[in-house]
Amino acid sequence: MILNLAAFFIIPGYTLLFVRNFSLFSLNFSVIGNMLGRKKGFCLWGIMTGWYFYAVLSQVSARLRLCKGVRCLVHTALFLLFCAVTTPYLPEELPFKAFLHIVFAMASALCLCLYLFFAAWRLLDEDRTAGLITLWCLAVILLISAALLILVGIVSSALEIFFTFSTVFLSRYLYGKTNRLISQSP
Repeated sequence: MILNLAAFFIIPGYTLLFVRNFSLFSLNFSVIGNMLGRKKGFCLWGIMTGWYFYAVLSQVSARLRLCKGVRCLVHTALFLLFCAVTTPYLPEELPFKAFLHIVFAMASALCLCLYLFFAAWRLLDEDRTAGLITLWCLAVILLISAALLILVGIVSSALEIFFTFSTVFLSRYLYGKTNRLISQSP
């Protein structure tokens, strides 16, 4: 119940509140989160999404009996998310830290996508339809994210909102499908 609340209401609601009153196409979470008085809100967003991914994907990993290397992708993604949220993005004053912030954020997203791919690939063995749906959804997420990046020319809040919502929903789908696998086993 709490995971559904987090996936469908708390994370989307807080994410939209965090970026309210800002342009979705000319600013991003990093710029907004490093404005005066917004750092705590940015950290809270990182904690909420990180907790959610950890809670959901740890269960998915156990149910699919994923290898240690794939499981490590979730921990790496969350560590990099923590690094991104806590490293200031102030390119004018701290250019090297701003560069590190970008590297951490992009590497975190990449680790999450790789994890979702490997989990979907493993799910194919257990439930072919669910595995294919997950792979197609991940492909659509990546295509739309790439289109938003190309069309806007920057990593925008619109892209970050889309990526956050879609990966949270896809993780919840994986959680539900792997939960059914456990309940269907003899």
